[in-house]
Amino acid sequence: MFGLGIQELLIILVIVMLLFGATRLPELGSGLGKAIRGFKESLTGKDVIDVTPKKEKDEEKRSGEGKA
Repeated sequence: MFGLGIQELLIILVIVMLLFGATRLPELGSGLGKAIRGFKESLTGKDVIDVTPKKEKDEEKRSGEGKA
């Protein structure tokens, strides 16, 4: 893909281990996974936001009491 071989990937992994340490790597991996998952879900468009106003039952009761 980018012309990265196993040697280059191992060097990048060692640099990341030195920068962040072994204790923070699971946190970083988890956060990265959640970000990628959220990005993929936004591309598929499964979660459509419904912006139509919904009537509440309390409002209907109040309007009915005022008419009587």
